[in-house]
Amino acid sequence: MMQPYMYLLMILIGIGTGAITSLIGASGVMIIVPLLTMLFSVSVHAAIGTSLLVDVIASLTVSYAYYKNGNIDLKSGIWIAIGSIAGSQLGALLADSMGESNLSSSFGVILLLAGLFMFFKKSNDNKTTSNKMHKRINFKYEWQRIVASLLIGFAIGILSGIFGAGGGVMILIALIVLLSFPLHKAIGTSTLIMAITALSGAAGYAIRGNINLTLSLLIGIGSIIGGALGSRYANKINENLLKKIVGVAFIAMGVIMTMITLFTIK
Repeated sequence: MMQPYMYLLMILIGIGTGAITSLIGASGVMIIVPLLTMLFSVSVHAAIGTSLLVDVIASLTVSYAYYKNGNIDLKSGIWIAIGSIAGSQLGALLADSMGESNLSSSFGVILLLAGLFMFFKKSNDNKTTSNKMHKRINFKYEWQRIVASLLIGFAIGILSGIFGAGGGVMILIALIVLLSFPLHKAIGTSTLIMAITALSGAAGYAIRGNINLTLSLLIGIGSIIGGALGSRYANKINENLLKKIVGVAFIAMGVIMTMITLFTIK
């Protein structure tokens, strides 16, 4: 039986997850999975399944806040969502066939790479640069854009199913580069698509019994609080500073998780 402070800790983890989702459109998996495995001794598979379910809760909360501000356009991004649903099922199947140590070490590497990317990546609000990126992808026919969106969504879904990430950042990039979305509308739309992708992945993990409902509920409650508060102040925080802070946290967790995996392999 868990101590009372553990319940509070899970809610705090959820608050942090919701805040990150609302501020930078990223999945909470990179917080939830390492903390559940390191602090609560949850298996990697169960931690990933649980994180996907929390992603659904957090993403719906955040996307609703963006919707109220007119910053969601799912019609244009629906093909990415459809592709991601199929891909996440394949990803969940692949993850189930991976060994615990392989999945854990792979996730540690993903954390490290994501942390380094976020730490060194600077926000670019330069419209000229953005327009140049848009011109690199020029579709002559609408069906070409649809096929490209489906393939991108499928790839994002596979990664989501394997590592428990709703794919928010990758969807965000796809919406900006592929579909030329304005930034705020891209964040709102990608968060809603992330909820759909995460739901599909969570279903795949639930079928295999890899979701802890108690942890999902407690962390999910926290994510609603964090998501609602974070969405309110999303445009008031220096993005570069926030990315560096989160990047350092991801790098630290990635190193710790990788080291634990290496030292526990017999």
